[in-house]
Amino acid sequence: MNFDASKTSVFTRGNHMWLLLALLSAVFAALTSILAKVGIDGVNSNLATAVRTVVVVFMAWGMVFITSAQGGIADISPKSWLFLILSGLATGASWLCYYKALQLGEASKVVPIDKLSVVFTLILAFVFLHEQFTWKSVVGALLITAGTLAMVL
Repeated sequence: MNFDASKTSVFTRGNHMWLLLALLSAVFAALTSILAKVGIDGVNSNLATAVRTVVVVFMAWGMVFITSAQGGIADISPKSWLFLILSGLATGASWLCYYKALQLGEASKVVPIDKLSVVFTLILAFVFLHEQFTWKSVVGALLITAGTLAMVL
């Protein structure tokens, strides 16, 4: 019997690389919060957000050129442009609010509230994208909400 462990890994079987990337995203988000809380001390929150944004812009465009994806700019549809721009505006608003909240409050309270975005995303995905809202989604959203309340109260 030939057993190849790489083919049975949760991260490779059925193209589940998204799971590893999502976990890494969570780790980097946690680092973002802690590093920001230390870095924002004595700095205007809007200025701190702008500095962070410049770093993200250079990093994102660096990845575009490293992966030779810049040729795809011409293929972006007007609809995609609109929604990517709106998404960018929402990101900017989120970051400005997040940095101000982080400057004024404790990271251990600001971050869990920020993560309620998971619950809001589930609701918005159901309403606008017509994604399934299953009993697991409802229970998960309620647990996230309850956990957030337990952490901040």
